Amino acid sequence: MLSQMKTMGALAGLLRDKDRVREISERVQDTLETVRVVGEAGGGAVRVTVSGKMHVESVEIDPAMASGLAAGDESRVLAQKLIADAVNDATAKARVVIQMEMSKVGEELGLPDIPGLGAMLGAG
Repeated sequence: MLSQMKTMGALAGLLRDKDRVREISERVQDTLETVRVVGEAGGGAVRVTVSGKMHVESVEIDPAMASGLAAGDESRVLAQKLIADAVNDATAKARVVIQMEMSKVGEELGLPDIPGLGAMLGAG
């Protein structure tokens, strides 16, 4: 109960300081624009780079694997699975980076870990 009251007080303080919240939100947006994480699958046969905004920036396929794509359906299915796995790996890593950034922002604002804080600040 006491922690909820503390949280409510911190949120009320933020509502009075909209300029600070806007500044922090813009800083978070800028930070996430520069974040890049790489996910891999198949021992590096497929590498996917994802931004802090959760956009796939690039997909790299090992030349040996790419040449095998013409070999048939089995190779194509394997490549599709590896690409999906690499994207999932990269997005999971990006979520961790986003969560760490949101934790820093929460601490800076004097807030506990609030579910949805990232979405409120435009990070999720």
